Amino acid sequence: MHALRDVTLELRRGEILGLIGPNGAGKSTLVNVLSGFDRPSSGTVELAGQDITGWRPNRRGRAGLARTFQHSHGFRTLSVRENVEVAALGSGSSARAARSQADELLDALGLGGNAEASADALAQGDERRLGVARALATTPRFVLLDEPAAGLPEAELPVFSEAVRAVRDEREAGVLLIDHNMGLIMEICDRIHVLDQGRTLAEGTPRDIRANLDVAAAYLGESAVQE
Repeated sequence: MHALRDVTLELRRGEILGLIGPNGAGKSTLVNVLSGFDRPSSGTVELAGQDITGWRPNRRGRAGLARTFQHSHGFRTLSVRENVEVAALGSGSSARAARSQADELLDALGLGGNAEASADALAQGDERRLGVARALATTPRFVLLDEPAAGLPEAELPVFSEAVRAVRDEREAGVLLIDHNMGLIMEICDRIHVLDQGRTLAEGTPRDIRANLDVAAAYLGESAVQE
């Protein structure tokens, strides 16, 4: 049994690509393959035209590929600001630049008021945003966001959306966004890639995906689409 089969996905700089699909479709597995935490049994992963299939995650990170996780991978005994500073320092920033970058990212993601708080005191939604800040502190060329908005109150989604758009528009990075909030996906993504049972089901603009009956069937079932 294969978690993924015959999946070809291209993420371009300066775009937001949504990755969606029913539970168990293979979304997180694909992110693990792209980021080096899982090794594919066949096929390749390329970064800027270079085959990086055999590279470890830390080497991919140094080459400009960052990611977030569904569960916290931060330093829980450090403050929120220190967590982001550590990520910036690890990518070569000076101490002063790392602090400035941390404050800028925390403000952009609505976490400025929590800068001095301990990371282990954050609510789930804030914890996800801290993961995004840590990823962006490495100044990546590409960033893979695995359900970063999970747990966020609806009222905070506009601020989060603007922060993701800024990654595309101001940093000119490519953003791969996994999320179950279809309103968020349809609003901010330039293209959407749909997985179902480990295979590519569809790819296109939000308008294309919204009108695709196969996608509707995968989410709702054939009978619901036919009705």
